[in-house]
Parts: sequence; C-alpha cells; structure tokens
Amino acid sequence: MTPDVDEDRNDASYRVPGLERGLRILTEFSPREPVLDAPELSRRLGIPRTTVFRLLQTLESLGFLERADRDRNYRLGVAVLRLGFEYLSSLELTDLGLPLIEALRDATGLTAHIVIRDGRDIVFVAKAQSHAPIFSSVKVNVGTRLPAHATTHGQVLMGDLTLGELRALYPEPRLERFTPSTPETVEALFERIREDAERGYAVSESSFERGISVVSAPVRNDTGRIAAVVTTTIPRPGIDAQLLDGGLIEKVRHAANELSTRLNYRPQNRPQASSGKGTPYMKALGIK
Repeated sequence: MTPDVDEDRNDASYRVPGLERGLRILTEFSPREPVLDAPELSRRLGIPRTTVFRLLQTLESLGFLERADRDRNYRLGVAVLRLGFEYLSSLELTDLGLPLIEALRDATGLTAHIVIRDGRDIVFVAKAQSHAPIFSSVKVNVGTRLPAHATTHGQVLMGDLTLGELRALYPEPRLERFTPSTPETVEALFERIREDAERGYAVSESSFERGISVVSAPVRNDTGRIAAVVTTTIPRPGIDAQLLDGGLIEKVRHAANELSTRLNYRPQNRPQASSGKGTPYMKALGIK
C-alpha cells in the first residue's frame, strides 16, 4: 500500500456516517443522564428526528439500548454492559489466574491455559507455556478461538446451561462434527455436559485434535456460575498412567478451585476459603 493511500485513510471519506451517529448516540448516555428520548438526542446531535428514530430502533434491536418505559425514552442496554464487563472479567481472570497456571505448569511440566466461553466459541485468554520442546508444535495461543460444542473446554464451560438454554444456543437439528467424538445433537451434547459437570472435571484424549489430550476443570465466580476453565495440554494421543498417578487431575482441579476462590466464589458446602495465600495447594506449588 502506498503512503498516499495510508494518508487518505484519515480522510472523512473513510468514515461511516451511520456508525458514527450510532456511536455518538451511545456516548450521550451517562450516569447523570441515564435516560434520553429521541427529540432530545436529535437536538443535541443535530440529526433529523426520523434518522434518530431509525438509529434508536437499530441499537435497540441489537441490545445496545432498551426502553426505559413504554414511551420513547431509552437507556443503555445489556449489550453495552456485556462489552465492558466481559472485557474486565477476562482481565481479572488473567491477572488473578496467570500465577496459578504458571505454578500448575511448573508442577506438571505441561502447558496450562485459562479459557472462557463467548457464545458458541471458546477463547484462550491466558497461557503458561511448558518449557519442554515437544510443546513447540502445539499452536494454541492467547486469542485462539475454537467451537465450544466440539471441545472439552467448551463442554465444561457450558456446565451451567439447561437443555432449553442449550437448544436456544444451538437451534440447528444437527451440530457440526469435527471428529467422531463430536456430539451430533444438542441432546447428546447436553448428556456429555452433565457427565462432566457431575464429575467436576473432564478428560479428553484426542477428541478434538488428533494427538492432543487435555484435562479441564471449571472456575466459578462470585455468583456461582462457571466463568472459565483451567486446563492442561498433553501433546500425546492419550494420558499415560505416570501423569495420572502423579495427581494431574487433582492439580488441575486445585488450580481451578484456587482461581474460583480468588474470584470470591464461596460454595455453601465448604468452609469460607481464604484469599488464596497460605492454602495447602499454594504452598505445595511454591506460591506465597
């Protein structure tokens, strides 16, 4: 691309008026003025009232605005909150969880990740790379997206969903298959999800990618909902007995539980946990 074209990108000709107007509408809402109507927005922005109505209806249909009452007043919708809170949540998970998965990597010799769900995808948000050369061939980095229904991580992440919620997420009669292990229907997916949820963790041996096995455990937040999974990757078709005898599953579960504790998860059926400092798991892995 030539320098002239690069300079032209800053010109007004590259701006999208409809998008610009929609974003300007959103920025008019504030804690001081949480509710606004179309005539007021039209006056402030100098946009024809009919155009403002169309923009408001579009933003409402996407969830960025919602009716404050049955009249023409609007306020910010959950889609705006979702953008901010999911980003902040992923940062919190990363900040709080990175030392834990680094300790898990050091204790197991395996690459460890934190993974979240974004709709029908899973997203890797933190990584502690193993120092073993064999892991250089595993190309899963922060930001990698994979289909939730076809991966063990995704199935664990959907452990809170009811069958009805799962059907709403996957309305199609048949799910896309990636390997013979991929569930073919929502009902089969739900059965797999329930099995993992009851077990409290999941083990996969080449179920999504040939030659890759994983152990994953759920992380819960202060509401008790599953917010993420902690997972380790084994670059082999199966998990050998030596790893299992060495307590791999328990180490992954402990790391996930520790991150849950740091996210202020307090299950009713166990004593109030500390902030994580000084717990037996943290001491065992050398974290102060």
